Amino acid sequence: MAREQTFRILAEMVANVIVVEVAVDDEVSPGDPVCLLESMKMEIPVLSEHTGVVTAIKVTPGDVVQEGDVLVELTAAR
Repeated sequence: MAREQTFRILAEMVANVIVVEVAVDDEVSPGDPVCLLESMKMEIPVLSEHTGVVTAIKVTPGDVVQEGDVLVELTAAR
């Protein structure tokens, strides 16, 4: 029986959420964009570091996130 592992994609800085690039049940691979953030007039793409299925989206466009806030959760079989 395969066990599942949960990964959280976190904000690395204080920023505004511009775009959420994924939806629940989307499959993502390393390097796939999940969100686009804006900080100090710079756009910062947030990329997945893992392969998995999106199980939760914790932000919406217009949200302000703090460093360490969870943006997206993924589940992967291991």
